[in-house]
Formats: sequence, C-alpha cells, structure tokens
Amino acid sequence: MVLRVSLLCSVLALVVAHGQAASPTSEAFERNEIVPDLIAVAPEKTIKITYPDSDVEVSLGNELTPTQVRTRPRLCWDVEPTALYTVLMADPDAPSRSNPEMRSWKHWVVGNVPGMDLDAGEILADYVGSGPPQGTGLHRYVFLVYKQPNRVAFNETILSSRNPNRGKWNPEEFVKHYELGNPIAGNFYQAQYDDSVPELYATFTDTT
Repeated sequence: MVLRVSLLCSVLALVVAHGQAASPTSEAFERNEIVPDLIAVAPEKTIKITYPDSDVEVSLGNELTPTQVRTRPRLCWDVEPTALYTVLMADPDAPSRSNPEMRSWKHWVVGNVPGMDLDAGEILADYVGSGPPQGTGLHRYVFLVYKQPNRVAFNETILSSRNPNRGKWNPEEFVKHYELGNPIAGNFYQAQYDDSVPELYATFTDTT
C-alpha cells in the first residue's frame, strides 16, 4: 500500500511539474464559488484524494455519497519532504448552500504534518465524513493544504470524531491567525443526504 501511494505521488509530481494541474484546480474552485464562499485565493495544485474503503476518488466537484466518504481518506500532494503542512476539510454549505448560517462546518484539521504523514501530524479536529441534512441538496466538501513556514504552536480546542460542535468556523481567520498564507493545493467533492447520515449523527456523543 505504501508503494502504491508513493507511485501515485510520483505521477502527481510529474503532472504538476509540467504545469497541467494548476489551471483546472483554480478554475474549478472559482467556477463552483468556493472562492469567495470559503477562501479568497484558489489553490493551483491538486490534492489527490482517495477513499480506500469505498474505492472512490475526489475529482474537483464530482458527486460522492456520504456512505462512500465515511472513513478517513488518503491524501497525496506535491510535497517538500522536510516541510510541515496543515490540512483541513470544511463544508461552507451548512446547513444548506442557500442558507449557510452555520458556515463553515469543520470536518477535519491536522497541523504540523511532516511531509504527507498525516498520522504523524497534530490532530486538531478528527475526521468526520459528510452528513448533509435531508432536503438540503448538494454540499461542497473542500480539502486544502497549507505549507507552514515553521512548526506552529496551535491553540485550538481538540475535537474528537464524536464531537459535533464544529459549525460557524472560519478557515480564513484560522489561516490568518497562524500565518499559513494561501493554500498550495486543494480538491473538493459534492454530496447530498443518503441513509447513512442518521448513523453518522448517532455517533455524536461527545459535546464537551
């Protein structure tokens, strides 16, 4: 599995080196209004994101189901091996795109990630899959990677995967506070309610 990830990342690095990944990513972010709904500047490079348990891949706005994205995905981006990164995932469409009064919902945040080793990073908010309420249509689920200038002393409330207190989070303010700059890579999918959403809600038992 490690070899497979390494090969995928090598292919991604070659694509980025030839400048083929920059334009489609930023164009998709702007066309889908992630700029300015979530961030001010679109990333140019693409994060390769796969969900091994369901064998699906995120592809700049493709539609996936909450069932397919229940478990933590695997991420791959053009990385400097000695650098540290912050990875985040957010939904700007909470509770719906037409009425985003809870914008944004924090799905996943990991800081001080060495290279692409998310397991060695500092979990600030553990991964929670998509749980769009019934009847609210498609939500955008956005992944972003920031290259840190150095190790960051994060001062955040650590959220377990059982904690649903994640609404009204502003990624731009978070990034500005920790001086992370603009995202270097990104990707996103869209999802709407399916029968697995109530099961996800039932896991939210930690509200402290």
